[in-house]
Amino acid sequence: MSKLPDLEAWAIFAKVAETGSFARTAAELALSQATVSKAITRLEGRMKTSLFHRTSRRMALTDAGSSALERATRILQEGEAVEADITDRSTSLRGQIRIAAPMSFGIARLSPILPKFMEMHPDVELNLHFADEQVDLIRDRFDLALRIANLSDSSLIARTLCKVRILLVGSPAYFERYGHPVHPRDLAQHKGLQYSLARYGTSWRFRHARHGEYTQVMPIQMQVNNAEALQPALLAGMGLALQPSFLVWQELRDGSLQTAMPGWEADVLSLNIVTPPGRTRPARVQAFMDYAAQQFMNEPWAELPPQLAENPLAV
Repeated sequence: MSKLPDLEAWAIFAKVAETGSFARTAAELALSQATVSKAITRLEGRMKTSLFHRTSRRMALTDAGSSALERATRILQEGEAVEADITDRSTSLRGQIRIAAPMSFGIARLSPILPKFMEMHPDVELNLHFADEQVDLIRDRFDLALRIANLSDSSLIARTLCKVRILLVGSPAYFERYGHPVHPRDLAQHKGLQYSLARYGTSWRFRHARHGEYTQVMPIQMQVNNAEALQPALLAGMGLALQPSFLVWQELRDGSLQTAMPGWEADVLSLNIVTPPGRTRPARVQAFMDYAAQQFMNEPWAELPPQLAENPLAV
């Protein structure tokens, strides 16, 4: 197998040819003079020929050095160009951001905040993937994902934005017909509308400050893999559902849905931004994260964890 070209040494060679001096090259490249000298010696040993004629007063290219100079200069220029481009992309607000989010949350809550961000940063391109199945950020090359969960430890970096309550809800027509459950065991006599990807499945678990935990297997009349699709059946009085607060807060406010079983609560989840390992991220990604955090902390359905409620910027 052939060796990898010594691209660093060729770039140093091009700079030496430009400056005519090891000392000036070292100063311009922020290297030691010994490093510059070793790079040229390394190249000459590898090429088995001299690239410079050296005297005490001056340096001049040999025939071999002259023939190599044009391509070596391109190596230096291309290296400088790619580093300048990447640095510019990482520090300026332009380029693409790949974002993954759950389908219901993405459509109902994320999509509405995007136009303002796009107006603020017209050179940023948003590429969004909405799906309730969890994506692999590293394999699928996403810059960030929004996840509604109590996250387990992983190599991903997580930033919690707010709490998301899961509420037992039904329509006034449903409760008028079937009555209000007051204890989880009452749910055995009711009809359930189920988000099929929920971690708890059909075993609906609740907690009470005095009575502890209680899990009830729920009779299910309809299952869907997208929680937003339950809304028409809920509003039509077809059953009860455990729905995230961001999907039902408006209906709870206008009275078209109601909560049940006061004092009993389902799991409280967190809305998180997760990013791949590594603390350094492009400026455009950091700008979106900061923007999303500020937007969601002001949403009417969001509940801030205590430390965020006291200091909303400490996220």
